[in-house]
Amino acid sequence: MKLTARTCELHLANPWKIASSRGSGIHHTVIVELTDADGVPALGEAAPSSLYGESADGVLQFLQQLDAAHLSFADVPGAMARLEAIPGIPFAAKCALNLALCDGAARRAGQPLHDFLGLGFREHHHVTSFSIGIDAPDIIRKKVLDADPYPVIKLKVGDPRDRENFAALRSVAPGKPVRVDANEGWKTKEEALRMIEWLVATDRKIQFIEQPMPRDTADRDLIWLKTRSPLAIFADESCHTVKDIPRRAECFHGVNVKLVKTGGVSMAFETLRAARRAGLKTMIGCMIETSVLISAAAHLAELADYLDIDGNLLITNDPYAGVTAEKGILSFATAKEKRGLQVSPR
Repeated sequence: MKLTARTCELHLANPWKIASSRGSGIHHTVIVELTDADGVPALGEAAPSSLYGESADGVLQFLQQLDAAHLSFADVPGAMARLEAIPGIPFAAKCALNLALCDGAARRAGQPLHDFLGLGFREHHHVTSFSIGIDAPDIIRKKVLDADPYPVIKLKVGDPRDRENFAALRSVAPGKPVRVDANEGWKTKEEALRMIEWLVATDRKIQFIEQPMPRDTADRDLIWLKTRSPLAIFADESCHTVKDIPRRAECFHGVNVKLVKTGGVSMAFETLRAARRAGLKTMIGCMIETSVLISAAAHLAELADYLDIDGNLLITNDPYAGVTAEKGILSFATAKEKRGLQVSPR
């Protein structure tokens, strides 16, 4: 198996700021290409986050030193077991390699990944939200106007201007469903409950609250909030893999599963299924990503109650084409590549 990896600089249409990180107009991702002995090519992507102590440079260095001779499209579980045995392997690197392995396996089978996984994909059924980062109220208003084609908005909060920003959103989108993402921005259970109760008193079209408090918040405080919150609470930074599901089921109503957090399609698949068995609502989320990772996530859409896979919609220089999201509705109908991730270079 031949492996190549390179960094890719992504330019955002607007600087991206959330409660847990400073704003930036540029993000870096890592693109992986695997080619087997028969010449079958496959793509993967790592979108490392400093929130989890990973960087594009660190992931690239790991991948460039990796011996890919024992990886195989014919045995994805075996290949992943060998990768898991490597001490200190970055989750983002596992994600990129797993995507490429799954892409190659589905390509060899002549199937799109969702069929290879036995899930299927209902065209014109799955809808993604569109995310609005933290900013000044006048900029929030402009961003929401620009996002008019998308039927659901996700507003980032955890800023002193939360109330003004929410009012700015509603001034131009009074009836649109909204998801609120605090990204660990409310520091105590009392503050979180106070803000959630304010939101409910202000607006009746909020779907849920995502990650209201820091990931290291004690379970007893999360349970306290869950039992009192008038809105469903979803875990993001507090939930990474299938191992987290039993505890998260006690503390949250739902989980946001991201491929880069779980380590790829395979573990995201298992995490989503475990969450549903535990009675949790499921959402598939993303980082700032190209259409490689976004398309991979879309292939799991049948396992999700909600989708927030808009990372490729926030950038201006996506080098790949795959799943589309016209008016927020996901579709593979126009994908040139009909196998695997259904992604091709632009």
